Amino acid sequence: MTEQRPLKIHNTLSGKKEEFRPITPGYVGMYVCGPTVYNDVHLGNCRTFCSFDMIYRYLLHLGYKVRYVRNITDVGHLTDDGEDRMAKGAKVAQLEPMEVAQRYTVGFHDMMRIFNTLPPSIEPRATGHIPEQIEMVQTILERGLAYERNGSVYFDVPKFAAENEGVYGSVSGRVLEDLYTETRELKSQEEKNHPADFAIWMKARPQDLMVWNSPWSVGFPGWHLECSAMSTKYLGKTFDIHGGGNDLKFPHHENEVAQNHGACGCHPANFWMHTNMLLLNGKKMSKSDGNTISPTELFTGTSEHTSKPYSPMAVRFFMLMAHYRSTLDITDDGLMAAEKGFLKIMETNRILQNLPVNARDFDGSESDTDRAILALIHDAFAGMDDDFNTAIAIASLNEMGSFIHKLANQQIAPGEISPWVIERLKTVFSTFLFDIFGLQDESANSNDSGTLEGLMGLILEIRGQARAQKDWATSDKIRDGLSAAGITVKDGKDGVTWAKA
Repeated sequence: MTEQRPLKIHNTLSGKKEEFRPITPGYVGMYVCGPTVYNDVHLGNCRTFCSFDMIYRYLLHLGYKVRYVRNITDVGHLTDDGEDRMAKGAKVAQLEPMEVAQRYTVGFHDMMRIFNTLPPSIEPRATGHIPEQIEMVQTILERGLAYERNGSVYFDVPKFAAENEGVYGSVSGRVLEDLYTETRELKSQEEKNHPADFAIWMKARPQDLMVWNSPWSVGFPGWHLECSAMSTKYLGKTFDIHGGGNDLKFPHHENEVAQNHGACGCHPANFWMHTNMLLLNGKKMSKSDGNTISPTELFTGTSEHTSKPYSPMAVRFFMLMAHYRSTLDITDDGLMAAEKGFLKIMETNRILQNLPVNARDFDGSESDTDRAILALIHDAFAGMDDDFNTAIAIASLNEMGSFIHKLANQQIAPGEISPWVIERLKTVFSTFLFDIFGLQDESANSNDSGTLEGLMGLILEIRGQARAQKDWATSDKIRDGLSAAGITVKDGKDGVTWAKA
């Protein structure tokens, strides 16, 4: 087992880094809010899930046994006008809601494989946990923190806030009055006692497609309820880490906290972690402004915002170059720099792994070069121990790379480095790149056929949808982008085939 060194994590609740001490020594319970599967996963989601994949990997590296739970939202996520996102997606596609959920869940899993993320320990679906959600609503009602109105059940936010001073607002860091005025969910419903109250069970309307029986009505659970019910079921009333994107702090995570207190009488997680947003060319992404880019557009080079395709691992490396809590600005120049850095660090590792260990015998002393390399190894792990700072770790690996290239070019005599230091360097470098950062070597000699197959399947499916809708411009743009990347696409009577040039 790897030594479990002291680890500091930035806790959104306190706004500062705190020493991480799991509830049960050696074990970590981590819940991350997953996607709402009514559409293709967007790049901001990918950054969040790649970031928590890195965190998951590092906790495993430290020797913890981790139960990583990431949900699938396939019911109850409402738009501003009160319509379920899943039902809305089903109407647009003229499909059953579960067809929509299955299609985009498969697409989400494909994208996660393309980015080489590890699957979570448990991936529960909201629709598979309706009884648990109904039970939680009943408990909150019994504790007097919710009320039923015309078949719907609403959480009483002002009453909860009055009885639990300082709790509501603890995740977002906003004062209660601001939260009241910013509440967006179902403002128009006059049945609520207060605009800040939110639905934990909603009575179905005639147009609603996904409904279940409950003690109050035929209806469906509120969006926020699923995470409270499923995190409690699989991780207990209080667990170690709850994660998600910054955009979920309010209302989703604030309402989760309220529900957990209402049902369980305690705070759900000791540490709350949030990834920051993605920008595109210095601006917030917006479909209406045309300032947006999808993962597939990055991989195929079919976006007006990039000059060429970028591989999934180059994009993952680009994300790792910034701390997970910092904003990340996607620019063509930044992606090019990341691609160059990724290729360089992979080449450095290949050189390192092929270096012969024929250095001086260890006589109990350390040379200056030994100490310099060991200090860089220490710095890399210290960066990760300090709130998973991948930027510091990558900088340390690049400095190690200068020693590696000097060794390979015989600018450093083999006798200047102890054999055990070279072996340690080989292990650490490989461990960081593949086990902790989750990168893959995309060189011609690597076994990346599975990733390429998955990526091409996803791209050609999107192209097929464009052709079915007679969107020939998008279809041709994808084909031409793949051609520029060295992949030929042929449309034949028996379907679409592709081949590397």
